[in-house]
Amino acid sequence: MAIRAPRLFQAALWLPCLLILSLFITFTCALSPRKPRLSVLGGHNKERNRIYSPSLIASDSNNNDYQTFYYDQTLDHFNYQPVSYTTFRQRYVVNFKHWRGARTGAPIFAYMGEESSLDDDVGYIGFMPENSRRFGALELYIEHRYYGKSIPHGFTGEESLENATIRGYFNSAQAIADYAEIIINLKKNLSADSSPVIVVGGSYGGMLAAWFRLKYPHIAMGALASSAPILYFDDIVPQNSYDVVVTKDFQEVSWSCYDTVKRSWSEIDRVAAKPYGLSELSKKFKTCKPIKKASELKDYLEYLYSVVAQYDSPPDYPVTTVCKGIDGGANGTDILGRIFSGVIAYYGESRKCYDLNDFFSTDKLSAWDWQTCSELISPIGRGNETIFQASPFDYNEYKDSCMKKFGVEPRPHWATTYYGGQHIKMILKRFGSNIIFTNGLRDPYSNSGVLENISDTILAVYTKEGSHCLDIVPATADDPKWLTAQRNKTVKIIKRWFHKYYNDLRRFA
Repeated sequence: MAIRAPRLFQAALWLPCLLILSLFITFTCALSPRKPRLSVLGGHNKERNRIYSPSLIASDSNNNDYQTFYYDQTLDHFNYQPVSYTTFRQRYVVNFKHWRGARTGAPIFAYMGEESSLDDDVGYIGFMPENSRRFGALELYIEHRYYGKSIPHGFTGEESLENATIRGYFNSAQAIADYAEIIINLKKNLSADSSPVIVVGGSYGGMLAAWFRLKYPHIAMGALASSAPILYFDDIVPQNSYDVVVTKDFQEVSWSCYDTVKRSWSEIDRVAAKPYGLSELSKKFKTCKPIKKASELKDYLEYLYSVVAQYDSPPDYPVTTVCKGIDGGANGTDILGRIFSGVIAYYGESRKCYDLNDFFSTDKLSAWDWQTCSELISPIGRGNETIFQASPFDYNEYKDSCMKKFGVEPRPHWATTYYGGQHIKMILKRFGSNIIFTNGLRDPYSNSGVLENISDTILAVYTKEGSHCLDIVPATADDPKWLTAQRNKTVKIIKRWFHKYYNDLRRFA
């Protein structure tokens, strides 16, 4: 069973440097518990619109300010075989509205696309237009290869995943090399050699932003990595890191809510084991289709609880919403009646039935499945210590699932081999610089992010109350002071980077 875990132009010539802002990712790991995708705004649109108001869109620019281009991208950056020189059309979007131009060496903010279509990003990542206006910068959004419209020529998205040869060129190293090639080319065409580039990303995109700064320091002057779980590899952090935070989020809101959820799993199993028990569960939870096995309902509820924890943002605070429903128990005082009251509280009263596949892709193959079966292996598991039932990570089962789906064995140590991660404080203090890691500690992925300063220029900016990528979504007048303070601190750091850069530019010119 494939399982998901809790997923951004023809004017003024071309474009300069790059700022990366990426969304949350969908960890579609074969045997890990179902978790929300790493994307910034919550994955697919239905989920995003439940969590964020559709009006929460950056207002600094309108859609007409964003221009779309395509770049003839190299299929394989790391070999010199004839097929390596094949190209495909890679989409990127530019907004010149606030850019003060190449003559002034005005900066470029480059959003490094994550595991989704660029359509999901442009207009929703408030950090980009807000700070482009503040710094007179150019906005650049680059789509990740094999997502959206950036698919190898002659293939659909699914066909590119079915073809073992073409699929082999799909990995994060090729992706950040794509970004490097586009940034260099655009700066050249804009005559913007002096324009500093800040790469920005969220979640998986935040991982790419940090890795890009480390691999291409001559291209990116700095990086902002929002909610980037760069340590969830190779057992650098405990396997239960994600679920420990979900548990804490629920306990802090309501211990009785936490206790009800904790006891509900065995109650679902008990009812399901009865004659006609699955029918009883289907009626209790008003499912659109009959439940065929208890795991369908449990996967659905686990994902829901993970979503509300990951995106537990003001003003509504979804964990509080769900717990008020559970503690209120309007649909009966039995455990499962209270659990269903929590589901209703999350969705509202309007649904006639509840689709247990609501959170999950029905695609035969997904691009994120490939990435998490090949190089991005996050060993997510737990015992009995969390709000969920025990579900330890079993690498052999994980490997077998990937072999069955793609015919390849995962490389669980490759991410740390290629990018690092082990002993990160000692290593990055010696050779890294200019990376901001932002986190909100209510985000379950924060446990696998960088939460303390590594040096004077590799800095952790976090809030106790924040959630996944909250710092890079559009600001509103009602934002709490702690969120505004986090954003202001990030801006202050970037100002220091620019100040030093322009001083060095004048000194060495």
